[in-house]
Amino acid sequence: MKTPVIAVALSGGVDSLVAGFLLKKKYAHVFGLHFTTGYEQGPKNMASLKDQLKMDIVYLDLSEAFEQKVVKYFVSTYIQGQTPNPCMVCNQKIKFGILLEQAKKLGADYLATGHYATVVNTLTRPDQDISCAWLEKGTDEKKDQSYFLARLSCHQLSRILCPLADFTKGKVKDLAVRHNIAPISAKESQDICFISSTGFCEFITDKTGMTSQKGPVLDINGRQVGTHTGVFRFTIGQRRGINCPAPEPYYVRKIDPVTNTLHVCFKQDLAQTDMAVDSIMWNDPDSDNAQELKTKIRYHHKESESRLFRKGAAGRVVFKHPQYAITPGQAAVFYKGKRVSGSGIIQ
Repeated sequence: MKTPVIAVALSGGVDSLVAGFLLKKKYAHVFGLHFTTGYEQGPKNMASLKDQLKMDIVYLDLSEAFEQKVVKYFVSTYIQGQTPNPCMVCNQKIKFGILLEQAKKLGADYLATGHYATVVNTLTRPDQDISCAWLEKGTDEKKDQSYFLARLSCHQLSRILCPLADFTKGKVKDLAVRHNIAPISAKESQDICFISSTGFCEFITDKTGMTSQKGPVLDINGRQVGTHTGVFRFTIGQRRGINCPAPEPYYVRKIDPVTNTLHVCFKQDLAQTDMAVDSIMWNDPDSDNAQELKTKIRYHHKESESRLFRKGAAGRVVFKHPQYAITPGQAAVFYKGKRVSGSGIIQ
């Protein structure tokens, strides 16, 4: 069997550095990849990474692709009244899209990252007959990032490594200290990397030139209870910023950018027992049309028992228990045990 060549994506954070360190110990041919998005906050001391890991690092400018495929998606989704997940799009189209292709051109067989998730493919499980790679949760339940990788295809997963699959965050930090691995970036990977401290509303205003237009705030009965300062400043389930007097707090129930209307309700009215999903990506040999699964509707959400009724790329999820603040634009990720069976976009 040919000795694999591994490229490891290095952001400068402790997770990617430890991933690189572990790979260097296991494989003879490992090199680093560092790409820029155009939104970096000042230069990074990348020479420090090269010295620490004792490996070559290739630098790539992906700022144009990042702007077109991630930032434009983020902005256009928000102004349509939905809530995007740019990290999932970046993983699908940039890190494990363009970056993976660049890694292959540079001679790499696999691309590795510091994600806390488990990828099952012929390199990670050579003892098994694997016809299609798939994704599972990482060991650290608090840090598991399988949600963010759930939009990757079987083909992409077949060329991906996640060396931190069996690690906890605490173990990674301890290993870094023991081996004098010093990160040059402390930012966690789930942060929206291109949004500065000014906030996403100002970011959208700067990108589009849109000005905040006041509009009506309607309660669940269609009665106007106030005036908002711009619908793109809100997301489903948001409480802050509504500023309408009531016996109990209002929450955003629906956003209508066409009529510039914000629909609100009390917390109990946010509960839903079903939702529509589209753009389903499926990676499970079980193709039953009414599957018993657990569905996660956002990253900081405990997956809930549900049934998925699927017809092609569209489907409907019916929950065993009501879920709060189901948000169009976010990803629904379907789990069967530890395995990610698939994902879809909430409508």
